[in-house]
Amino acid sequence: MSPLGPPDFRDPRGRGFRSRATVEEVHCLISDRIRPLGSELVPLGEAAGRVLATDAFAHRPTPPFDRAAMDGYALRGEETFGADAYTPASFRVIGRSRPGQRFDGRVGPGEAVEIATGAPLPEGADSVTPIEVTRSEGSTVFVQEPTPPGRHVGKVGEDLAPGTLVLASGRRLRPQDLGVLSALGLAEIEVIRRPRVTILITGDELLAAGTPAEGDRIADMNSVMIAALVDRDGGLPEVIGPLVDDRESLRSTLQDAGIRSDLVLVSGGSSTGPEDFAPRLVAELGELTIHGVALRPASPAGIGFLGSTPVVLLPGNPVSCLCAYDLFAGRITRTLGGRSVEWPYRSVIAPLAGKLSSALGRVDYARVRLVDGRVEPLAIGGASILSSTTRADGFAIVPADLEGYPAGASITVWLYDL
Repeated sequence: MSPLGPPDFRDPRGRGFRSRATVEEVHCLISDRIRPLGSELVPLGEAAGRVLATDAFAHRPTPPFDRAAMDGYALRGEETFGADAYTPASFRVIGRSRPGQRFDGRVGPGEAVEIATGAPLPEGADSVTPIEVTRSEGSTVFVQEPTPPGRHVGKVGEDLAPGTLVLASGRRLRPQDLGVLSALGLAEIEVIRRPRVTILITGDELLAAGTPAEGDRIADMNSVMIAALVDRDGGLPEVIGPLVDDRESLRSTLQDAGIRSDLVLVSGGSSTGPEDFAPRLVAELGELTIHGVALRPASPAGIGFLGSTPVVLLPGNPVSCLCAYDLFAGRITRTLGGRSVEWPYRSVIAPLAGKLSSALGRVDYARVRLVDGRVEPLAIGGASILSSTTRADGFAIVPADLEGYPAGASITVWLYDL
């Protein structure tokens, strides 16, 4: 796909974009051009949620010794054969073994060692008789049930044998994975570096996030939303702005962000109007590969590169911004961090309560609600109404080759819940 250069991107007939890429073409571009970042070492206790950069192998057996799998008595199993409640086998108790406190002697004929779960099996013993089938009198224990050799014993390497692939690279580490890595003796873990994502918020009409409206100016909504999404997807967000719609100031900020970031997201100024500087600046400073997508409500979205740093142009309208992040920017963030490109949303399949209309030739991102197990379309348009996404339980995607779905059709809903 050849990049668009500095020329005017507008249709000369005044109809907006000259052409629009398909969502599939944008995804192909991301797949072709974006690769996971390099790795870094982090302390074991900070590795949860990170993506493993290298395969983790067991270099020594786990456990490194035979150990008791029950509380009871370690002894020679063959000496219990024939034992029952009427004719129990008797053993002289010569000591005890506890986790971290091994019994140093050897178990001989007619001898037993009191043992706790997880404690090393004493030399000479080959089974553990559970305490529930014994009775004690002084230093003698009476075993009332046979315990064959090997019973209730965890063998050396039973959990992990040397050379075993324990965790493969690319795995997002779960808390229980850290326990296994600890068993391998790893104090530091090599993980994919988290992408540094700079978020540029533009618009003369914007005040800082969380600021009461003032005259014709309103609080920025996109920065906090995008930063939270980037963090969810494993990135390290940095917000700059709101920035005024000044071409040279934006050029300098964009150029600097491209140098020190792994990904740049520009919210606002992404369309074809006279104050929409971002597309032209990306083309001048690097490469504007795609500008305009057959997607509602995020058609002004674009993707380019400043050197090797990807730049995503996110529309300023909040719902359009969320849509473009979900379909494009989030995909890039997760790819850079070594995560799956698939949405991190939970999905359900449910029937439509009413018709969901669309238009051929574009993908629609439709906000929906789930009511009594059925899907109610909430909105497709209304790109500036972010509250529609808080009223929605999630969204449905209508492919470009469909004119929507009829009432009763089963569709997939991607849920916004965390």
